[in-house]
Amino acid sequence: MSEEVQDARQLTDYYAQMVLIRRFELVADQMYKRARIGGYCHLNLGEEATVVGLMAALREQDYLFTTYRDHGYALARGMEPGRVMAELFGKSTGVAKGRGGSMHMFDAGLHMLGGYGIVGGQIPPATGAALALAYRTTAGPEAGAVLCQLGDGTTNIGAFHESLNLAAIWKLPIVYAIVNNRLGMGTAVEAASGEPDLYKRGASYRIPGERVDGNDPVAVRQGADAMLARAREERRPGLLELMSYRLKGHSVVDPAKYRSQSEVETAQAADPVPAFRARLLQADVLTEESARAIEDDAEEKVGAAVAFAENSPDPAPSELFDFAYAQDVPNAPRALPGDPLEVEL
Repeated sequence: MSEEVQDARQLTDYYAQMVLIRRFELVADQMYKRARIGGYCHLNLGEEATVVGLMAALREQDYLFTTYRDHGYALARGMEPGRVMAELFGKSTGVAKGRGGSMHMFDAGLHMLGGYGIVGGQIPPATGAALALAYRTTAGPEAGAVLCQLGDGTTNIGAFHESLNLAAIWKLPIVYAIVNNRLGMGTAVEAASGEPDLYKRGASYRIPGERVDGNDPVAVRQGADAMLARAREERRPGLLELMSYRLKGHSVVDPAKYRSQSEVETAQAADPVPAFRARLLQADVLTEESARAIEDDAEEKVGAAVAFAENSPDPAPSELFDFAYAQDVPNAPRALPGDPLEVEL
């Protein structure tokens, strides 16, 4: 197969993944507002290119840790859309059996070890996973690495700096990927960071940093490819900053009134999904017909995912304490509210 054909298929696959994530997140927004999804809900709208590019660079043996904005990563890592939607609905058929919800997508088989609800909560365990890989495997092209995705606001917390320091002195196979959507919740990066060029934050620890266009999945993949290869082969950590925008507020319930109209228009103009569509049409990788077929397929898959979630059973009350521990624990609580007390006299 020629390199051109391979590239065309790869680019088409990137677009299909971006469209699937876009459609999934739009429908998740609708389902939340219909009270089918509870708790917190953060969407990847506008960040589809960063998601797809990062996941394209991961190999099967690599591990992934993400923030609470994790639906797109779950889909691109290979989780079935119906099970991801079922998790949002809190159903027993979800990827975490309905226990995790929006912020805690998890699949050990796919090496996706969370969604984390606490800002920066994923960074120490991701660094620990890289330490475990360093102990268990020999560095080389086939070795595994860890990708730890985080947001721009996370670079200001202590765990970020402590983890980078350990990664540097222990020479860990990990890449920290900062999705810089310009806003830590509602605060601009420039207003919260003494060094707003976040890729430079690794300099204190002699960790190489790079900034790439987060609206281009190919640029993201290339940047992540290079850093992950170095992590696997040389046991050198890296810091990758991906410049992007989110098209909505911080969460589904955030109206984003802190943004000016010009800022909203700038974000909309940078929307990676129509931009990548136009790019592939111009390059004759897609036609209008093939693009519409991809879009129709995504709509069908997400519709089926909603139907699957709606028709899935809720976890039974009797299963409330299941999966609380990895193995049986003596004297673990099993009583439900209203159950009589069991007291040994």
